[in-house]
Amino acid sequence: MSRRMLGLILAVFMMMTLVSCKEEGTSSSSQGIASAASLQSNPVQEPEPPQEPAARNPLTGMGIDPEKADDRPVAVMLNNLKASLPQLGVSKADIIYEVLAEGGITRMLAVFQDLDGVGDLGSIRSTRAYYLEIALGHDAILVHAGGSPEAYSCIPKWGVDNLDGVNGGSEQEMYWRDPERRKNAGYEHSLLTSGEKIQDYLAGGRYALKHEDGYRYEMAFAEDGTPAGGSAAEHVSVKFSKSKTGTFDYDADQGAYLVGQYNSAYVDGDTGEQVSVTNVLVLRTRISLISGDSAGRISVDLSSGGEGMYCCGGKSVPIRWSKPGRTDPFSYTLEDGTPLTLGRGATYVCIVGLDSAVTAE
Repeated sequence: MSRRMLGLILAVFMMMTLVSCKEEGTSSSSQGIASAASLQSNPVQEPEPPQEPAARNPLTGMGIDPEKADDRPVAVMLNNLKASLPQLGVSKADIIYEVLAEGGITRMLAVFQDLDGVGDLGSIRSTRAYYLEIALGHDAILVHAGGSPEAYSCIPKWGVDNLDGVNGGSEQEMYWRDPERRKNAGYEHSLLTSGEKIQDYLAGGRYALKHEDGYRYEMAFAEDGTPAGGSAAEHVSVKFSKSKTGTFDYDADQGAYLVGQYNSAYVDGDTGEQVSVTNVLVLRTRISLISGDSAGRISVDLSSGGEGMYCCGGKSVPIRWSKPGRTDPFSYTLEDGTPLTLGRGATYVCIVGLDSAVTAE
């Protein structure tokens, strides 16, 4: 091949390479311009802050249907003898009050702002005068099955709106006896009701379903209710009596206390899950035997106020509690008088004697 021919071939090759490079550069430049334009027209969106619920549950601080926020809650008397377990529906309660009854046993008063989806509830047992005072503090409708002589005397005197499964009238249609419980646990532990049956009965208009003007439950809530400067409270033990101790073990993953009793998990028989709560309150008060009561029933002072403890987020602080009048709700403050702020979620309130052993570590 002649030198002239070789030079011509090299010249053609160089021209083709230049054209190719120019086209690639133009393409890359165009893509860069297009990408910049795309970013300018579609900027990265910052995540929006969570929206405030239209209404909040006054008992938990959680979001709730606005139509239910001003409803009167329902307070349900629950049996807590070991033979009667598991209880049903207790994990759906907004507040659980546990208080001594006679003989060292305890019963629960479970308070629900909204009964939708609660399912079966029970077993239902009889009430006492101090449970009436707790229900009245919430302006609640009380669900129970019988009561002490003192309680039956106080119900009409104090104007307690109640649905009695033993000595009631038409409200007894809300209840039924569970055959398995009746067979295995005994007749007295077999009475059940349900959220749906309670709602259906109340829809008949026997009692007002909304709070009257002027009623206030002014409990403050925060997303994180862990008390500042609190002491360790990942494992809390509350001794109600020689035969009953409650335990609360903090689960950091859930951000809640897992409840235990009778040396095992406190399980809801409806869900099969261990009951968990955001807040634990221990209230100390004077508890004494009622003079001349043949059944050994007790009196629980809910009007004098006193000392207590608040646990949330694995920490605890001492508090003071008060309930000035029978129809007033409980009020809680820190030792310096600052109103207590609870964490949003369910609360478990233990009402114990002045000398009851309570530990937190």
